[in-house]
This record gives sequence, structure tokens and C-alpha cells, in this order.
Amino acid sequence: MRTNPAGGEMADSDLTGDNVSEESGEESSHGSTTDNDELFEPLQPYDAPPLAEIDASANWIDQKVAYGRDLLRERLQDHPPLVSEEEALSLKNESEADNEKIYSVMRQLPESADQVDWEATYVHHFAGEANSLNPLMRSSVVDGELQEMTGLMLIAFDADFTPFAVAWAVESWQTSEDHMMDKFVLRDDLTWSDGKPVTAHDVVFAFKTIMNPRVTIPAIRSSVQHLKWVEAYDDQTIVMFHKKPMASWTENIQFPVIPKHIYEKSVEDDPTMETSKYHLQFLDKPVTCGPYKFVSRERGQETVLERRDEWWQKDGKEIRPRPYFKRIRCRVITDPNTTLLSLKKGDLDTSTITAEQWLTQTSGKDFYDRNTKMRGLEWSVTQVIWNTSRPYFRDKRTRQALALAFDHQEMLETIYYGLTEPGRGTFHPTAWMASKNPTPYERDLDAAEDLLAEAGWGDEDGDGFLDKRVDGRLVPFQFTILCPEPPNAIKICNLLKDNLAQIGIKCDVKVTEWTALQDKSLKHQFDAMLSGWGTGTDPATLDNIFKTGGGRNYGRYSNERVDELFELAQLEFDRDERAGHYAEIHEILWEDQPYMWLYYRPSLYGVNKKIRGFNFSPRDPFGVNPGILGLWMPKD
Repeated sequence: MRTNPAGGEMADSDLTGDNVSEESGEESSHGSTTDNDELFEPLQPYDAPPLAEIDASANWIDQKVAYGRDLLRERLQDHPPLVSEEEALSLKNESEADNEKIYSVMRQLPESADQVDWEATYVHHFAGEANSLNPLMRSSVVDGELQEMTGLMLIAFDADFTPFAVAWAVESWQTSEDHMMDKFVLRDDLTWSDGKPVTAHDVVFAFKTIMNPRVTIPAIRSSVQHLKWVEAYDDQTIVMFHKKPMASWTENIQFPVIPKHIYEKSVEDDPTMETSKYHLQFLDKPVTCGPYKFVSRERGQETVLERRDEWWQKDGKEIRPRPYFKRIRCRVITDPNTTLLSLKKGDLDTSTITAEQWLTQTSGKDFYDRNTKMRGLEWSVTQVIWNTSRPYFRDKRTRQALALAFDHQEMLETIYYGLTEPGRGTFHPTAWMASKNPTPYERDLDAAEDLLAEAGWGDEDGDGFLDKRVDGRLVPFQFTILCPEPPNAIKICNLLKDNLAQIGIKCDVKVTEWTALQDKSLKHQFDAMLSGWGTGTDPATLDNIFKTGGGRNYGRYSNERVDELFELAQLEFDRDERAGHYAEIHEILWEDQPYMWLYYRPSLYGVNKKIRGFNFSPRDPFGVNPGILGLWMPKD
């Protein structure tokens, strides 16, 4: 819920599984959605200058072009194994020291090609079905992971969120001195899985399709719309023109590429790109240009990918690094208990595990015979979203009261066994842009009742429950919270229900299937909703969530100062100055409580002992490049 085109994901495996939509780009937080961005500006015609004129005045700055695996290899030079492989795999992960030793071995890349089992199959876990295999429709972690293995975006991010152009598709990447243009020169040896060449015209077509108001784009339009134009000057050369210099400009040029020859004549007749007879043939087996192609898809069960030999070799010579696995099977298992059982049986090679499973179900021989487990830092936060357009949640004092009424400590101890950190707002405390001032809420029913009284809540009709006059009508404080299906989500919502009943508030819990949850969230058809966000590669992506009119501002929150700060931060290229703007946003949001931030969840993973190349990041192990493509299996 994973490099994404412009944001993070709704991401907590205990809460939503991997089927989570992304912060403002691909990931959150997984379900088919519509881009409901009220700030959308339709594409305007633009007469691009001649390339020679641009080159003469741009003062181009060369940017990094690399393979993600090479960058990871460089990083690992400073992180050698702390113990032997034999010792690491014999350990039980019962301490931080154990965790570091195991991780130091499991994260390594092969020293030579002879170590790799090139015929191996990797079995990956999806906690939900993909929303769409069309990369433009990507709105979830599952969608994003499939995109990483099969598709193309010109830009990727490493574990430090440093951008680079992917060397398997790009020869050079340059940015103009004024940050108003980016120029890419593509390689001429990349083809689509149907044999047609990948060209600059495919990139332009993808951009124009994203910006076509008739096409329903779930997530990526919110960042791409900051581009004025994309021009192909020949089959390999592209220039992207920005509307204004932006500190997060790389987010705007990171969008999926689709084959022009497949969709050019059909998209106007079927803007969904998924319902016409012609488009249906690509629904489960789209044409791809990445290292893997789609072999089969059984919805709700499994999607199988296979390495494209023509991608990495030509005439018997290697032209790109060979993908480590011959096949990748992506198994859909929604139930956490079934997931863990599959891991123990060897039917999965990696999966998240819940806090309860970490402590009580992964310490025995049945787990360690095949697997080990690791824990890493992740910038994902779980929260309750209040729909501030509802009369119950318009007043921030009411929202603050609800945070005071909730028993955070009981949640942390009884549901998450002390493995999660209490929420302190939208940014993780270790993030460079986070304010250090917010302190976690603690339960205080007296303070909660005082704030509710200040906000006008009483019991006028004497039924024992709160109510107040709104526009002359007596409104009872009774609302429904939409709850995802995983067990821990239901536990949280039921705890909230019980806590609020003690102060005269009726909270109904409605367990909701993920696709319906996503649909209602984008249409603002809810009172409250439990959700989780992962991190984007840049904090600017949060404007899609908290800026007035933002496409993923599900709770319709609005604050003029927050809007202003997002604009100021986007125009500021000095990181320390930017951090100050985002820290102020952090503090305002904490004061206003449009969300009730509950906890930050670490990455908790079970991994088969035969897997290597497993590396954590603030966006989880598969949220940066090389992600899944960095995993490999030794021959023996």
C-alpha cells in the first residue's frame, strides 16, 4: 500500500493488508477509484520551442541514471553481514541484536552470477486483489508492485528517497538550471512485450491520457497536472515542461508509460480503458515493457509473471541485468491467519505478519524450520478520518474530545502488544520534516466532556446521549465509522465504540469491503473511516490529502494557513527551510485533529530462509527501487 508516482500508500497490513491506496500518487494506502481532485486544471495547448533553442539556454544539469540494484549494492558496502549465514539462519529473533544479525545477512545481494538460481520462482504475497493491471489506473500498493515488475516509469527512488532515472530505459536525464524543464533521452533497444519499440511518443501519449478529463485516473493525475506539457522531439528525446519551479518536481515527472499503439485509437471510445470488447483483451494480460510479463491471472487467487528474455538479452548478449527470478507468483490471501499458515508451509516466500503473530505464533519450530522474521522502520501511520463536513465533526474541539475519549494505551497494549508507537501526527517522528512538539493523546474523559460542552453538545432530550441544535434541528451525536475487514481494524473500531458510549456518543461500526470503502471515501460518503497512510517520497504529496479541495482530502478538511504553507514549501528548495514549513503544517494538523492519529506501525515480515536481498525502507521493503526486483535466491 511500491515506488509510486506521487505519494504513499494507505498502508498497514494489520489494517488493510497490502491492498491499500497511496498517499497521493499510486499507493494507500488497494480498489478502483476516481480522481476527485477539485483542483484539477485541464491541459492547455502549448507550442514547445525547438530543441536547439532549449539546449542553448537551459544550462542543463546532469542527473543520476542508474540501476536500482547497483545503488543497493553500493549501499550494502557499508552494511556487511554481522555474522555468518549459518549463524543468522539459526537464530530466533528475540532481541534487537538478533534482528540486526539476521537482517544483515538476509539483505545482501549476490557477489557473483554463479550464486544465483536463475530458474527459481518467487512467491509473493498480496493481501488483496489488484485494482487494475493498467498502470494509469494504479491506486494501490498491489497495483504499484505489479507496475514495478512489469511497467516503466522514467524516475525511481532509492531508500533515501533520492531520485534517479532507470538505466534500463534511459540514457540520460537533465534538468534545466531554473527547474522549469527536464530532458530525457531514451534507449533505443527497449520493446513492448508484443515486440513494438518503446519510444518517446509513448511517454507523451501517457501524459496526455492522464490529463484527459474523460479518462478516470485514480491517483497519479494530482502530481502530473503540475506539468505544462511533454514534447517528443524524436523517437528517443523528450522534454517535460513544468508550470513553475517546484521543490518536489521529480514527483511530477514520475508517471507510468503505456503503449500508444495499443490505446491511441480506442481510449476516446472507452475512457475507462477497461470495459470495451477491445480493451477487455488487455484487462488480465496487458502489453508491458518491464522486466516481467503477465502470464496468467486468476482474480482473487493468483497472478503469475514471467521474466522477459528479450528485455535483458539480445542476440545472446546481456544488454540489461538479468532479473533474478524466472517466475514470480503473486498469491492473494486476505486473511492474516491463512497468510501465516501459507508462509509456514512454504507456499509463500515473504509476507507481513501482525504484531500478535510476531509475539505468539512465530517462535516455534513450525515457523523457523523454513522461515525467519525481521523488523524494520516504516513511516506508516494509522488513523481515523473525520468527515469535517458532517455536523458532528465540524468543530475542532469535538475532534479533540474524541481523541481524549479514546483509550490509546489499551489499543497499543492489547491489540498491538507494545510493538507500535503512539501516533503523533501525519509525519513519523524520525522524518526530516516532522515537528518534535506533538505529544501523544492520553485518555481523559473529564477533559473530553468539557470540550464537548464547549462545542455545544449536551443532552436536550434527556435520553442519556449527546445532542445539539444545528440549523434549528436537534442532531443526536450518532455516527457510523467505516471499518476495513481485517481483525485488528474491527478491534480498533469496537474499542472506539465502547469508549465513546461512556460519554454519551453512539458510534456504529460498519465493516466494509475495500473497494466499497475506497469508493465511499472518494465520494465523501461517510461519517468516519479507519485508514492508514504510508509515506510518499516527498512531503509535498500530502497537499493532495490536506489541502483544500485535494483529490484525497476525504474528510474535506480546510485550513487557509495549511494551504499557504504547502505552497510556500513547494517553492522552497532549501531543505531546512522546507522542513520548517512542513513542521508547522504538522503542528496545525495536530491541533485541528482532522484525523485521530492512532499509531505508527513498524515493518514486521516473515521471510523464507532461501530468500536474499530483502531490504527495509521507510516505505516498506517494496516501496523503493529495486524493491522486489532486488530479491534473489541462492542456488543451494
